[in-house]
Amino acid sequence: MTDIPKIGGRQRVVIENVQPEIDAGRFPAKRVIGQNVDVEADAFADGNDVLACVLRYRHASETEWHEVPMVPLVNDRWRASFPLTELGQYVYTITAWSDHFLSWRHEFERRNDAQDIAMALQGGAMLVVAAAARAVDENKLHLQQIGETLRLANLDDGSALALSETLLSLMRRYPDRSFATNYTYMLPLWVEPVKAQYSTWYEFFPRSCISGDMPHGTFSECEKWLPYVAEMGFDVVYLPPIHPIGLTKRKGKNNALVASEADVGSPWAIGATDGGHKSIHSLLGTLDDFHRLVVKAGELDIDIALDIAFQCSPDHPYVHDHPEWFRHRPDDSIQYAENPPKKYEDIYPFNFESDAWTALWQELLEVFLFWIEQGVSIFRVDNPHSKPFPFWEWLIGEVKRAHPQIIFLAEAFTRPKIIYHLAKVGFSQSYNYFPWRNTKSELETYFTELTQTDVREYFRANLWPNTPDILSEYLQFGGRPAFMIRLVLAATLGANYGVYGPAYELMEAVPREVGGEEYLDSEKYQVRKWEIARVDSLKDFITRINQIRRESAALQQDHRLHFFEADNEMLFCYAKTTPDNAEIILVVVNLDPHHTQSGWVTLPLEKLGLDKHQSYQMQDLLTDARFLWNGARNYVEINPKVAPAHIFKLHRRIRTEHDFDYYL
Repeated sequence: MTDIPKIGGRQRVVIENVQPEIDAGRFPAKRVIGQNVDVEADAFADGNDVLACVLRYRHASETEWHEVPMVPLVNDRWRASFPLTELGQYVYTITAWSDHFLSWRHEFERRNDAQDIAMALQGGAMLVVAAAARAVDENKLHLQQIGETLRLANLDDGSALALSETLLSLMRRYPDRSFATNYTYMLPLWVEPVKAQYSTWYEFFPRSCISGDMPHGTFSECEKWLPYVAEMGFDVVYLPPIHPIGLTKRKGKNNALVASEADVGSPWAIGATDGGHKSIHSLLGTLDDFHRLVVKAGELDIDIALDIAFQCSPDHPYVHDHPEWFRHRPDDSIQYAENPPKKYEDIYPFNFESDAWTALWQELLEVFLFWIEQGVSIFRVDNPHSKPFPFWEWLIGEVKRAHPQIIFLAEAFTRPKIIYHLAKVGFSQSYNYFPWRNTKSELETYFTELTQTDVREYFRANLWPNTPDILSEYLQFGGRPAFMIRLVLAATLGANYGVYGPAYELMEAVPREVGGEEYLDSEKYQVRKWEIARVDSLKDFITRINQIRRESAALQQDHRLHFFEADNEMLFCYAKTTPDNAEIILVVVNLDPHHTQSGWVTLPLEKLGLDKHQSYQMQDLLTDARFLWNGARNYVEINPKVAPAHIFKLHRRIRTEHDFDYYL
């Protein structure tokens, strides 16, 4: 026979299925400052007692808990929310109990026998007096008086007092929680800047910011590009590594294994005799020049995002000063990166299993802290899935505790569970499989997973139709419409998106080899001079798309994404809405870059708050054309060579007191 439990034997409430909750509280959910967090849970007990349930929360900097009463929904489900007013970590949990006074009050309302009522009033008086013992200040005396009144009052007066809102309010303030159940876990939640949820990225190589006959770009020339980027509506400029580049085994143009004397090498082969991860390539300028770039960007409401790639060229000072941080081959030479049969002899990866791992961790943390001191608040981290998860959890935790405004983007093109785990350990955003999701079913399945499952609580996708490493087959063969289609999809399916430019707006589409995704004459290995003023540029189209995003609250979040039926597989129809449906942005994209496609789309009118008997107006935000739609099914036809998509804003029909109709 087992022992009777000494603790919890009288705790009758069960609390389970709390949301959001990531791996039983092992990892935090994510939100941004200014939001409210909706928390739901199942809470129930044996018998018919009335339950009370509260959501408890506090910021990590606080010692006192705040409480919000939870509201019952259906089937023993409860909900409450709390506001996020500070960056950093919050903790929340749930407490519930069988409330004897609420149960007594519920039963009292149904009593109709005078003797039962008289006896119940005496029982109620005892509960009120007990609450008085828990009360403070004037409420203690007030409850004592009410208890005495209930004990002595006649049935009518006593009943009125027993059911009064005054007594109910007081008793809710001083409940008996002697046998309350506290949820098993204290659940963490990280609050980040708004740009963690909604941001618009533009990547360019500083060394290609050139004018005239300059052989190599500079930070000063980068400043001249910032207005161009700002005019298009981007608010994050992402720079590939800006550090010295090694000479040993330097790669040549188009990834040639042997470089000429004039070749500039790959920025990801970090480190030379003049410095490493805390240094700046001398041809780009000085640290002061970088500071001026950051300030100039800030004046245009742009944040500079810096690439952090934890790997070294053979010439990096770390290789000479800390050979113990690297893996060694049998001949005691340092192991270069390889993926047999491919060899990357210009890069040495760190050995995170080194006996000196703690010193390595500390130094890599110092790299981030150094650039934070220089004014960088956003980092794109190269290949994080090739470094240990505990390392990232520790490093990001250390950074965010001191600098909660920092945003981390994971460049993690790897297996799904690894991508998601990196998000759990702290990365604010992540690259993902969007570049290779092209069909309607592929897109709908993938974005349903990202936005309608528990994944959305901790993983934020940053959608990139191209990168310096990815020139997808769709872009190679789809021409100008393909670039427009993928831009619309990225910018409207995702609140975070980015492009690698000027390759994108100038529609670079030639691969280095047939069947590959590497660009011919890739900037990764050479300086490129871009003609950003070309008349066929997509600059104006990109500018309009980004303007639509800025003006549409519905497009600045991912949780309220809805897919709708279109009877043509080449027409992809979806909407984003605000919580109250006050703003509805409906997107219909022709996924075929070569041919006009048409069909009927079906909208769930009731779900969108539309009257099936009234017309509604659809304003195409790309062209400002307006269409009057009626009912659930409406016809669309899209020529990709004109405009490959409709981005509709829905306006409801409003009738004034003078029977004048307009659309709001």
